[in-house]
Amino acid sequence: MEPLSYVRAGVDLSRAGSVKARIAREIQTTFTSEVLRPSGLFGGIYAAPGTDNRLALVATIDSVGTKVLVARAWGVHEGIGIDLVHHSANDLLACGALPLFFLDYFACSQLDETILLELVRGMADACRELGCALIGGETAQLPGIYEPGTYDLAGCMVGVVARERIIDGTKIAPGDLVLGLPSSGLHTNGYSLARASLGLSGDPRSDRALLEEVPAWSDRPLGELLLAPHRCYVPLLRDSLDEDGLHGLAHITGGGLTENVVRIVPAGCSVEVDARRWPIPELFREIQRRGRIAWDEMYRVFNMGIGFVVIGEPSFIVDLHRRLGEGWIIGHVTEAEVAKVTLRYGTRDDEVLVTVR
Repeated sequence: MEPLSYVRAGVDLSRAGSVKARIAREIQTTFTSEVLRPSGLFGGIYAAPGTDNRLALVATIDSVGTKVLVARAWGVHEGIGIDLVHHSANDLLACGALPLFFLDYFACSQLDETILLELVRGMADACRELGCALIGGETAQLPGIYEPGTYDLAGCMVGVVARERIIDGTKIAPGDLVLGLPSSGLHTNGYSLARASLGLSGDPRSDRALLEEVPAWSDRPLGELLLAPHRCYVPLLRDSLDEDGLHGLAHITGGGLTENVVRIVPAGCSVEVDARRWPIPELFREIQRRGRIAWDEMYRVFNMGIGFVVIGEPSFIVDLHRRLGEGWIIGHVTEAEVAKVTLRYGTRDDEVLVTVR
């Protein structure tokens, strides 16, 4: 069997990155003086009107991806709504912002009232817990675009932050430490590769049988493990956002640790991450084993057990780690000519994955 990769599963991250770089020039031609940061962060940052330049709005938009196909086969959809809200709130958090309101977009071939109600219930519950208003959305029935029985769910969240408290990584400096916080599973990224590795075809009946398997290392079936809701880090970190020792935050989504952390690394710095400092959850090992996926591809596609990263002064990171009672100090910041992230993994020093911005 040829080893699986994200490209073979239908997702080309390199091509997507190239296209994003090309369209960035067009995007930036629309910027006004109210746009406070360049594109590429975890949210777009815009000066809030009528606040005497004190506040900024932060907006993010995303979808849940092919995790919806797992939910379809398993027959449980409420967690997908939770996923979308938590993913969005984490993106805002990475900029130092807390959520204000949320809108969703649901598209399908033909409306299934039961599924839509489950999704809305999940989104509403997650929004209530965050103090975020679910103020509206759009429901589209698009036969011919979507196959019968399938759907897509996307959403836009807007939050607020004091302008002097925007977190964009510019304060990151050599000597800083890196704290990694545990994920609850795959979250909402890498499902195209995970599904291919586990033999999920998209047919609900055959996929259901595969998802009922209980791995030897777990007491839960694969369906439940794959659908574990995306963890929200706002409750953990909201009280620390105003602390001066906090220099950078990164939400670990598609692209893994390297391609998400590098988004906030300033010139002259390298973030050195040692993947041997935390235990890789068994679900990722199962996916890697079944698909014979190269480890560098695994770290590039999945969060590998680290869902959020905090970078700051050593005294702040050590104290935050103690207060939270979870996570691992997984790296540090050094000087470098080019902003980059270096990830070391495995048992040999020559196993290194480097992403350069």
